[in-house]
Amino acid sequence: MSERQKRKDHWQAVALSGDIRGKPKRILFDGQPLVLFRSAQGIAALFDRCPHRLVELSTGKLVGGEIECPYHGWRYDGEGRCTAIPGHVGEMPHYRVRRFGAVERDGVVFVSSGTPEAEPYLHCMQGKNVVVRRVRSSTQSTVIDAAENILDATHTHFTHKGLLRGLGSKRHLVRVEVTGGEGWVEACYTGEDRQQGLISRLLEGERAKTIGRFRYPGIAELVYWGKDGLALATTFHLRQADERTVEGVGWLIGPRQGWLGGIKALAFKPLFNIALRQDRRVLKSASDNARFAPPALPVIGPLDFLRRDIAAIIAGELPPAAEEPRVHQIEL
Repeated sequence: MSERQKRKDHWQAVALSGDIRGKPKRILFDGQPLVLFRSAQGIAALFDRCPHRLVELSTGKLVGGEIECPYHGWRYDGEGRCTAIPGHVGEMPHYRVRRFGAVERDGVVFVSSGTPEAEPYLHCMQGKNVVVRRVRSSTQSTVIDAAENILDATHTHFTHKGLLRGLGSKRHLVRVEVTGGEGWVEACYTGEDRQQGLISRLLEGERAKTIGRFRYPGIAELVYWGKDGLALATTFHLRQADERTVEGVGWLIGPRQGWLGGIKALAFKPLFNIALRQDRRVLKSASDNARFAPPALPVIGPLDFLRRDIAAIIAGELPPAAEEPRVHQIEL
């Protein structure tokens, strides 16, 4: 199967279900404008262009589960079929708008330009008895930079000092095992008992290990395990909306611990959003600065364990870790 076909037959998370209510919503999907709306048949995704005069359908309105073009009132159903041309008398012409596959799962809308056989992948704890909160984001960056940022442990000492890491300079000797396979790579960190940042102090206990994982086509996951099981986890679905913008939809996940789990879940989302703003700021800075001459590629340093693997997976290739697992030691 070609890389293009593989991408076509893959679901990508594009929006939260709650964002699509009584009005159509425009998104960019692989650089193409799409309009999402609730049709009589369920969630629908059409190319956001009326074939009549090429106006954005997303600026129109919904009428009886169909989307109406704001220019001449042509209407289209969830399958993309033109169902009404106001003023026309006689048999309806067979006009269509390109339709994309669209499904809703667990409060998230997924879109595909092909016909995936499998259900969408949700998050690393799907099917488990956990507490979840859903989030979305938009960042000026690339998928590879945004994914590596999520999975990079070393930047947290500087970008997230006080929030994820403590204010002191003490570090721990940590073992990192990198493994991978077709469409995935992960780094397993052991040896750091507990981070000293605000999030860790409030939401975690003693830590047994941390997993940072990347999945095709742009899914970055962090899973923090304590001695008694799951402590915290995040799964973020990233996509390149346009040349400079990465859109993300994600799950924040915690163990179901009765009232304590509920309180932790309430705290997790606002604290996570602070970290997200910090990452967004530094990624935008890097993106803006990279535009100045002379052009340059980022250096892959000795602690950038997953960069080459993520690049290979995005390109549809087998990551190097699949053929040769690696072990590193670092100070965190």
